[in-house]
Amino acid sequence: MPSTTAAPAVETSGLTRSFGGTRAVDGIDLTVPAGTVYGLLGPNGAGKTTMVRMLATLLRPDGGRARVLGRDLLREPGEIRRRISLTGQYASVDETLTGAENLVLWGRLLGHRGAAARRRAAELLEAFDLADAAGRQVKGYSGGMRRRLDIAASLLTTPDLLFLDEPTTGLDPRSRNQVWEIVRSVAGRGTTVLLTTQYLEEADRLAGRVAVIDHGRVIAEGPPGELRSSVGASAVRVRLRDGTQRPAAERVLTEAPGAAARPDPDPLVLTATVPSSPSDPAGGHRGAEEAARALALLASSGIAVDDFSLGRPTLDEVFLALTEHAPAR
Repeated sequence: MPSTTAAPAVETSGLTRSFGGTRAVDGIDLTVPAGTVYGLLGPNGAGKTTMVRMLATLLRPDGGRARVLGRDLLREPGEIRRRISLTGQYASVDETLTGAENLVLWGRLLGHRGAAARRRAAELLEAFDLADAAGRQVKGYSGGMRRRLDIAASLLTTPDLLFLDEPTTGLDPRSRNQVWEIVRSVAGRGTTVLLTTQYLEEADRLAGRVAVIDHGRVIAEGPPGELRSSVGASAVRVRLRDGTQRPAAERVLTEAPGAAARPDPDPLVLTATVPSSPSDPAGGHRGAEEAARALALLASSGIAVDDFSLGRPTLDEVFLALTEHAPAR
């Protein structure tokens, strides 16, 4: 069982890292509470992987300070490595070996004796629903099976801190759900999980707190619900009958003070966020009123709507709103 302390699992101050003339991490301050799932959210190239590689002692920062599990990143990297585990973006398993052989090999490299390595491998194969495929070569595994095996290898010894760098990239929905259950199970046993992802839903489902990173900077941080509230209390989504009317519909939906409308990749869909009010911070009553008002305004403007829904802003909308207003470097 990982040790639990009141001290944060990760603390950084002004952390930077450049590659040539490109600053991949640009002065990041971060605090990751121990025993939680913490999300680093951002698009490709935002600096998430560089940040994780520094915290995992694989890259040396150019500047700033960091402590991982109470240890100084620059002065005590060996102590940190003994207590962490990292699963990168791509599976690091050997395709020519079987699933069981991979785990036994990694177990031996981590110091388990032969019998102990085989026993631990069998436990993990069972826990990760890979027991039936234990004797098959990994080259015959699906993407989801490889990913589960890769995460299992990270847990041959129970880490205090597990870095998961985009663990579900490229997986089908079923495999993604399986990985999510694994993450919840690991966190439930006390391990701190630092998760990087570009999937907004993933951060929402798993993380208690999220840092949104863009161009190497943290542009927002907090619980997912608070980040949603920073954009608006409610979101009205409409599907238009005629896509050529979307510009006109966007103008109509932004008539309310503080409202913002954003087009969807679907040319027929438009979303308008409604700001919260001090008397109704959750936006329940106001959201319903604004939805009815929006539909009436669209109808009076001659804009036909085939379907609509009312809900809270998604993290996708939060991220788009935040990155639109992030300062350029």
